[in-house]
Amino acid sequence: METVEARVLDAAERLFYGRGLQAVGMDAIRAASGVSLKRLYQVFSSKDSLVEAYLRRRDHRWRAALERFAEQRPAGRERILAVFDWLHQWFQEPDFRGCAFVNSYGELGAGHPGVAEAARSHKDAFRGYLATLVAGAGAAEALADQLVLLAEGAITTAAISGSPEPALHAREAARALLAAG
Repeated sequence: METVEARVLDAAERLFYGRGLQAVGMDAIRAASGVSLKRLYQVFSSKDSLVEAYLRRRDHRWRAALERFAEQRPAGRERILAVFDWLHQWFQEPDFRGCAFVNSYGELGAGHPGVAEAARSHKDAFRGYLATLVAGAGAAEALADQLVLLAEGAITTAAISGSPEPALHAREAARALLAAG
């Protein structure tokens, strides 16, 4: 049975990611979730707390999906390249709008410490995951930072261009970096 919290978070994720944080009010979340405004505020005391919960859940889901995908590949270089294959699949989703964390930070940024922290935490965790993959491939640690830039650039370029191709270009650049190292 789906909880009220899950219904609200599902609605919030659809609306916040699709339209932006500032464009979506609590009344829209109420309508989309089918939860009364009173109950909504019992579960999330403010829009800020809902935004932060949305970002925490999105972070967990996004990283888990990436890791599940990559872990299906052999350890080493193939697992690193799988990150870019996963990005390519993600970019083809009909509701793809780029990175929820960059989008949220761009809207609210330093003026909203919870959003800023969620964005930093997500980016740090992603870098940490890539560093783990790089270590597993026996490559130099500095490669992790280079791969982060390739992935982040691909995400932004795909969002703006509306094309999944930046993931494939980033994959080829990652392959070249791996071959050079």
